[in-house]
Amino acid sequence: MSSPAVYCAALSIALLGSTAIQAAENFPSRPVRFVVPYAPGGNVDITARTIAPKFGELLGQTVVVDNRPGAGGNLGASLVAKATPDGYTLLVGSSGPLSVNPVIFNNLPYDSLKDFAPISTVQAVPLVLLASPRAGIASIKDLIASAKKNPGKVTMASAGAGTTNHFAIELFANMAGVKILHVPYKGSGPALAELLGGQVQTMIDQLSASIGYVKDGRLKVLAVTTPQRAAALPDVPTLDELGYKGYNAATLLGLLAPAGTPKAVVAKLNQTTFKTMEDKAISERFRTLGANPGASTPEEFTKRIRDELAQWRTLVKKLNLKFG
Repeated sequence: MSSPAVYCAALSIALLGSTAIQAAENFPSRPVRFVVPYAPGGNVDITARTIAPKFGELLGQTVVVDNRPGAGGNLGASLVAKATPDGYTLLVGSSGPLSVNPVIFNNLPYDSLKDFAPISTVQAVPLVLLASPRAGIASIKDLIASAKKNPGKVTMASAGAGTTNHFAIELFANMAGVKILHVPYKGSGPALAELLGGQVQTMIDQLSASIGYVKDGRLKVLAVTTPQRAAALPDVPTLDELGYKGYNAATLLGLLAPAGTPKAVVAKLNQTTFKTMEDKAISERFRTLGANPGASTPEEFTKRIRDELAQWRTLVKKLNLKFG
């Protein structure tokens, strides 16, 4: 027969399991918080505020958007990583804190693979390779020819050193076998202004930030950086199509809970995300902004984060890139 101690331990485990199941069944019983690790007005914030009303309607609870900017997204990400794993505090996470910052920052207060329970992707924003009308560059072929003729002199702007945009530039130059002069700015806004003015010749940027200039013809778009063409620019080829096989760079965005969140709660949140993204008004809103909307399984989201991390770590090591 089992000893009293073993019996008590087994009973405790059973009771804990029962409590977790009951909590999951009752979830949610109060408002849910979307933590946005950036200031209001940016792509991540817009995404959170676009899906929050429908998400809350489906859950039967209010969804509050809580902006916690700081340290390139690390502050908000750390807050969620350390939150109670009950499904009430979720990170609206993007490639910055999930797959870029772990590569460029030492001693992060969280581990993007261990400290979160990915729920689902929401959208991916393609990057685009842009040219100033004053640059005399009308195609990728023109860009490569100019870069080979003038090594290290063709300028390419980004939203900052150590950003997805910067990594995308380094990846392109490496795959193309050319030397590009990277010009980092403090955000897309200043970089786009300089590109429009002709102070820099080219740029890689999120389509969501530059789509207006592309649509009105003020900037020339040479290629899309994702394997699939952008829904908002169906006639623009991808770099993969143009011969740079396997080229892939985008800003991934989705929902994550703290690690240890009950699987039943994660499953319910995942189901809610799928239903939210089925709303035609929401998906069309994202397409208008230049994003490719779409939900995923937690496993698919985890794989995408892991793959991005591996790609950027390999690139930084190969090129011996330094930051800070």
